Amino acid sequence: MQKIIWILLFLFPVFAGAQPWESFTLTAEGDTLNRIDTRKFRQGPWVVRIESLRGEPGYEEEGFFRDDKKEGTWRKFNLQGDLIAIEQYRWGYRDGKQQYYTMLGELLREESWKAVNPENPYDTIDVPDLNNPMISESKVVKLEGSELRHGTWKFYDPSTGTVLKTETYLLGQKEKSGSSQPMDTGDAAAPKPAAKPKTVEDWEKKNSGKKKVTVRDGRTGGR
Repeated sequence: MQKIIWILLFLFPVFAGAQPWESFTLTAEGDTLNRIDTRKFRQGPWVVRIESLRGEPGYEEEGFFRDDKKEGTWRKFNLQGDLIAIEQYRWGYRDGKQQYYTMLGELLREESWKAVNPENPYDTIDVPDLNNPMISESKVVKLEGSELRHGTWKFYDPSTGTVLKTETYLLGQKEKSGSSQPMDTGDAAAPKPAAKPKTVEDWEKKNSGKKKVTVRDGRTGGR
């Protein structure tokens, strides 16, 4: 008996060292969910349940955490189990295409977002020349905020699947040339160039009168 006790005492630190989770949930298949490491960070696959409160409907969502931040694809369900959203995350923020559905599985809208890297909140964008819209210049701008509306948003008639309207955003700024208004089939003047994002206007005011400098760093690159 004493020999067995000594063996268990020897093996205990080995098993303890092999377990990096402070807490977790074990599924019926033996997989670990809702892992929390010794730094109190959520890691790996998670299922989050939010109960209904003060008239707001509850929901359940499942996805992946990396260092306590949402990463990759997350799926959201109502408490009856119907899929109501598919969202994409990067650095804990919405990034790329997000899709939202009715309880019958019909597509309601598609959103497009851009997550901002908290360690490098800069991006390179092409700005059209005021004198010649066919010519553009690349500029490095600082992105304000953690996630920005960026790209095309589509709103659907869920009963037919047809697109009711679209909106286009550039780094959080809504482009005036989008098709959120009904199309005008009559004669109209040539469209005006799209308004510049506020980040670009701020950059130009700050650098007006200065010599043109080629920026060599600060680019975030592709996704």
